[in-house]
Amino acid sequence: MNLQTFFFNHPVFTYDEFKEFCMQDGERSRRTADSLLAYHINVGHLFRIRRGILSTVPSGADPKIAPIDPYLVAAKMAPDAVLGYHTALEFHGKAHSVNNRFNILTSSTIRKTLFRGQAFIGMHHPKPLRDAGMESTGVILGERMGVPIQVTSFERTLVDVLDKPELSGGWEETWRSIESIEYFDIDKVIKYVLLLGKATTISKVGFFLDSNRERLFVTNDILEKLRAHCPKEPHYLERDTSKGKSHLVSGWNIIIPERLLEKSWEEPL
Repeated sequence: MNLQTFFFNHPVFTYDEFKEFCMQDGERSRRTADSLLAYHINVGHLFRIRRGILSTVPSGADPKIAPIDPYLVAAKMAPDAVLGYHTALEFHGKAHSVNNRFNILTSSTIRKTLFRGQAFIGMHHPKPLRDAGMESTGVILGERMGVPIQVTSFERTLVDVLDKPELSGGWEETWRSIESIEYFDIDKVIKYVLLLGKATTISKVGFFLDSNRERLFVTNDILEKLRAHCPKEPHYLERDTSKGKSHLVSGWNIIIPERLLEKSWEEPL
């Protein structure tokens, strides 16, 4: 592979990836790699996003304003980066609305990066997964501009955003987004939410599946599997109780905001 082919195949790349490419023939040193990068940055062929992450620049384009795919940037923030939560919904084309926050699941600790009005934020996988060494559960390979990207599956994303809706734009955004997904492998949903082992999250998932049982072909025995792990006492779906009336859904032992139960956003203006 020559240098131009590397740039073509890597619209966004890390310094380590470039160094590895330069060392393939055993002749180029790290100093040579640094010199090559410096040259191509100076002549406008490359743009430095942050230390250790660079983007190629289309011929004739201004490096300062040339478009750079933020999903590729997010995927390069850590060697094991996984797009999760609302970012996964957006990547899959199922987010109700877009935002400028990119959630990156990783075993590393990465600093928050601001780039062109977008925030790239690293976070650890849920603790039960880390404790069991199962961080890759529900992680699949996607693709962007020919580049493979790790992202959470529909099934894991469903559970994750219900577990932490604050990472997906709040309840209305979360609910409207996941209701746009046409199909889930329900067995995978059940297996994953039980692996997390959070009673309130199990109730949230159960309530969602119950609310969409006909559309998603959810059977009673599946719902009963979840009910067996629900909280013993009623739990609020959200802690802030100042946002209006709420109602207890006794079958799931959770207290749901009225606006969510009635889907008030669907009311005509």
